[in-house]
Amino acid sequence: AALKRRVRFQVSAALKEGHVTPTELCQRCLSLIKSTKFLNAYITVAEETALKQAEESEKRYRRGHPLGVLDGIPIAVKDNFNTAGIETTCASNMLKGYISPYNATAVQKLLDQGAVLLGKTNLDEFAMGSGSTDGVFGPVRNPWSYSRQYKEKFVPKSHSQDEKSNWVITGGSSGGSAAAVSSFTCFAALGSDTGGSTRNPAAHCGVVGLKPTYGLISRHGLIPLVNSMDVPGILTRCVDDAAVVLGSLAGHDPKDSTTIQDDFKPFELPNVADVSKLSIGIPKVTFKSCQQLWTGTAADLFKNAGAKVIEVSLPHTCYSIVCYHVLCTAEVASNMARFDGLEYGHRSDMNKSTESMYAATRREGFNDVVRGRILSGNYFLLKQNYENYFIKAQKVRRLIANDFVKVFRSGVDILLTPTTLCDAVPYMEFIKEDNRTRSAQDDILTQAANMAGLPAINVPTALSERGLPIGLQFIGRSFQEKQLLTVAKWFEKQVKFPMIQLEEVKRHDHDAFQHQKSASFS
Repeated sequence: AALKRRVRFQVSAALKEGHVTPTELCQRCLSLIKSTKFLNAYITVAEETALKQAEESEKRYRRGHPLGVLDGIPIAVKDNFNTAGIETTCASNMLKGYISPYNATAVQKLLDQGAVLLGKTNLDEFAMGSGSTDGVFGPVRNPWSYSRQYKEKFVPKSHSQDEKSNWVITGGSSGGSAAAVSSFTCFAALGSDTGGSTRNPAAHCGVVGLKPTYGLISRHGLIPLVNSMDVPGILTRCVDDAAVVLGSLAGHDPKDSTTIQDDFKPFELPNVADVSKLSIGIPKVTFKSCQQLWTGTAADLFKNAGAKVIEVSLPHTCYSIVCYHVLCTAEVASNMARFDGLEYGHRSDMNKSTESMYAATRREGFNDVVRGRILSGNYFLLKQNYENYFIKAQKVRRLIANDFVKVFRSGVDILLTPTTLCDAVPYMEFIKEDNRTRSAQDDILTQAANMAGLPAINVPTALSERGLPIGLQFIGRSFQEKQLLTVAKWFEKQVKFPMIQLEEVKRHDHDAFQHQKSASFS
């Protein structure tokens, strides 16, 4: 079915040859969004806007002048990217009803290529979390919770436990985007990645999640969490599609001084890659939950292909999470200061004084997680604490970055690690621990790449004993995305990750599938 195909070679060709029109493709995706509404992947569905964009794309195809590979391709965008005319909420009461006057650069570049924007996806409030469970619009459900693979392996722990209470999380904070791609409601989606927020949900939802090198894609219009680490992320169903989207987004932006100055040349990935001359580094730290898949199966694939697989040392990455907590909360405290009820967003009815209105606005607008990070950040930035916390954390960050420099200078081409410690956990189990504890656990394998500004990608690799996706992470050298994606594509072809089988969703006790049968289930 059209919705299951890859953008690069199949869907784009089908559009050019007239086998399917952009409007038909858009309508199928919109129908599927309605059918899978219980996943809570989307906050806003821009149906009218999407259909108009699809109509314009259809006219271009009729004239024989499509704008590119992405013309007419349905996409989704995480709801912390500004979109002109479409509400941007960051899943927070603070921005409910806010409509930006401009598009984020990444969004605008996709629209300039003719992509069809279906809507805005769900997330943790202001992207602070690793489960997509802490937004004001409620948690996102992992499509694999309703897959045949998971249901065949699921064994209730008690008589009271059933599929209604045992759905698993998507990971976060870009869980809505990951769920949207995984459930075939769009072909690609934008996420953001500050400590793993694109790769983590990609691993849990069985999709490709790319975090590019810091500065390769503009952050203009991405509502900031941690300016020095935020990167727009890309979620697709295959590595080829991630390369296509990257080619449309990468390059200098005069509105973002941190972007590269040189022009970026889009690239196509080879169908056949020779990895025999590569050196694959595996960090010494091991985790029993995924050690066999990581140091066994994956490493053996490279060894059998002639690649050199060596153990490497990254001695300071064990401090990454603690260091990140200091730097993240410090920057959050600064970035969240703009939400004061005076310029835009929520404003409290408290009118006793400007100070009381300001305090009430932030109390009503932010959840406990956001307020907690603001409090921590301001503590670390106090004059008496600045040197002992913030400056020390910056020095540790430099040591972490230098660890990667030394490894790559030693001749290692690509680093191979797990993306997450385990597969997706049930929601009821996930919420037993607080946000900070969960984030520290879930970001432990992904966060160091953000500290060093390196490109990294999750590639879905296998199914766990519970029938849920497990992904592996590849980390490359700065601005060497072509090499990184070439290796990722080679690995993707070797592992042949199974496609999600969503037929069982039709039995879910929801009116979602009373609509017409979606093409993706045929």
